[in-house]
Amino acid sequence: MSKSSVRGVFLSIVLLFSITLISIPDNVYGEEINANSISLEETTIIEFTNDLDKEINTFRIWLGSDFTFESFKTEKGWVGEKTPQGVIIFTTSEPIKKGESVKFGVKTDNKNPGINWKAMDTKSEQQGMGKVLPKELPKVVENTEIKPVENTEDKPVETPTETGILSDSIFRIVPEKPNAGSSIRVTGDHFGSSEEFDFYIDSSKIGSFVTDENGHFITTMKIPENQNADRVDFKVKDSEGEEKKISLRIGQIENRIPVTENIKLTVKGLPNVIHRGDLLEISGTGAPNSAITSEITNPDGEIINSRTAEIDAKGNWELDEPIIVALDTPFGKYSATITDGRESILKSWTVESDKIIIVAPDKLKFEPGEVMTFNGTALPNKPIEFILEDPQGKELFSDIIQPDESGYVEFEYDTDQSSPKGTYTLIATQEKDIEFIFAGLGQLPTTPVNVEFDELNYSAGDTAFISITGKASEIVSLLIIDPSDKPKGDTISITLEPDGTAKHELDLTGFASGVYSAVASKGTSQSSEVFTVGLQTGSGEIQINTTKLDYTPGDSILILGDTGANVLLTISLADPDGNIIKERDTFSDKNGKISESAFRIPTDGKSGMWSINAKSGSNFHTIEIEVVSTVAEGIQITVEEGINIPGVGDSMQIKIIGVSQTVQIDIVSADGSVLDSLEFVASSGGEINQPWIIPAETAPGTYTIKVSDAFSSGETTFEIN
Repeated sequence: MSKSSVRGVFLSIVLLFSITLISIPDNVYGEEINANSISLEETTIIEFTNDLDKEINTFRIWLGSDFTFESFKTEKGWVGEKTPQGVIIFTTSEPIKKGESVKFGVKTDNKNPGINWKAMDTKSEQQGMGKVLPKELPKVVENTEIKPVENTEDKPVETPTETGILSDSIFRIVPEKPNAGSSIRVTGDHFGSSEEFDFYIDSSKIGSFVTDENGHFITTMKIPENQNADRVDFKVKDSEGEEKKISLRIGQIENRIPVTENIKLTVKGLPNVIHRGDLLEISGTGAPNSAITSEITNPDGEIINSRTAEIDAKGNWELDEPIIVALDTPFGKYSATITDGRESILKSWTVESDKIIIVAPDKLKFEPGEVMTFNGTALPNKPIEFILEDPQGKELFSDIIQPDESGYVEFEYDTDQSSPKGTYTLIATQEKDIEFIFAGLGQLPTTPVNVEFDELNYSAGDTAFISITGKASEIVSLLIIDPSDKPKGDTISITLEPDGTAKHELDLTGFASGVYSAVASKGTSQSSEVFTVGLQTGSGEIQINTTKLDYTPGDSILILGDTGANVLLTISLADPDGNIIKERDTFSDKNGKISESAFRIPTDGKSGMWSINAKSGSNFHTIEIEVVSTVAEGIQITVEEGINIPGVGDSMQIKIIGVSQTVQIDIVSADGSVLDSLEFVASSGGEINQPWIIPAETAPGTYTIKVSDAFSSGETTFEIN
């Protein structure tokens, strides 16, 4: 479905949710689950009311053969999934009780669909089934004329006495479907009177305005021409950083190129030097409404590949899929001849081997439920750390792997049907080398924006060297945030090179001591990195500790402590043989508190006493922790606190090593009752790494996890807080 139709669904659903639902008793067969429906063109709202004594947590809906679901929307706390058979399944961790109701919005390919439904309780038992026919509302007539608000003598406007962003502050954008590079009218009411406010698109400030004595404003802003055509947040911020925002989709920049004007054939995304494992997103311009063809030749002059792509009406083209440079690609000079039927260009590049870490995914696109596998080579006999982040940038899993003498490395992560779709980033770090590897789950990957500094700490007046990566030739916005969480200077626009990289020098003259952050953004893609100015070492006694003393392989380590305020520290983790497994520079906050969570025991970590050392200048503190493998007939079991999944609930992360084939998992409470049973197929490496959703109303306490496969079994205990 197109982006514009998604927005249409959203606006229609917002409109419909504000209208009282009309009960449609005809053709409703559920006796104690009441189904009501209302329709506006292709958009339908269904309301289910639970008149049962049992709690309902699942609804399934499906259409007849003449209709197809195009999209859906749920209330907060519910999640939906469309099956290949066309059934939409809505579930929640907070079931509706007797007398409660829930609404769902759907868009179909035709008007007024009859919707079949089934209701299930928390024990997956059917509690109702039926079919509902919607009644169509009269079409809404929009008044597009914007009229100024006039005060009348008999109803004076009360002057606001509060300042800044208020609870009832509201603003809107005209038009509601703006384009990149266009001017917009912004108007609002119920803000602090006679105050200055800033206007942002996502994290980029594009202007300021002042309200009148009644807290009203109306102003004109211009959307930057380099703004991505995507959904963004328009924000109004006060001097304290409080904000009000609305989310709208920005359209593509209007095409002002005359039809008769020739558009030059160009290619972007092919740098002069390419490495094995690189992800290439290739695009360009050419003759409108035609196509480009390319032939690629290897160092021996042989044609090894050909590609085609359609050129749209504005003269833009892009390959349907990104290209991963194979790990066995021969080194040497390659070339591509590209033509749009009117002109041709020759583009050359060299495949080189100056990368230390060369890792790539097995394929560009994985499906939910599959094992994401990455492999390649790195320096032999030296530990390499892998950190996998989800599309929102949250760390999902990390591990430290010891390559053998060949340097071969492999990393796997088990996904499930609830794993968020998007681009996943694998960060590989070995000594001073770092690489970012991308793979898609449920969709093809794109290259997200990333920002890195050459140092953690600088002196006032230094020059910080910033490395930015993203999609080739894109324009990225860079904003510096000061220690008080306010913008430091204006947003800087940086154009990436054809290889998707850019270097920027930041003059730190006039920067006060403290902790800063740099935010790089392009459309909805954003990355931030912390750096410090003027922090010192050796400013007092250091005391560190961990949240527990006993660990198992794969466990993460949270290091807490106290020292002087704004102090630079180096923290290291060493195994029982004294080998430094990981070392990281960090700092204490303005209150002298230390908090570092970037350490983890490797999955193959040996049993014994490990040491953690924190050092700053001549001051240091070393503590010991014990690593003991929880092994039962070869099985290692680790259970850690997981993430909160919106609309589903809290989770625990279960990791099991040393299993094969189908693995049965039982979660047992203290009284011996089975709280939940799970079943997974082990990966080729004999591992399972899966989140477990904690059932609603589960009491805190100690629980037992029992694991068994066809050959062995084991168990361990864990805490739910």
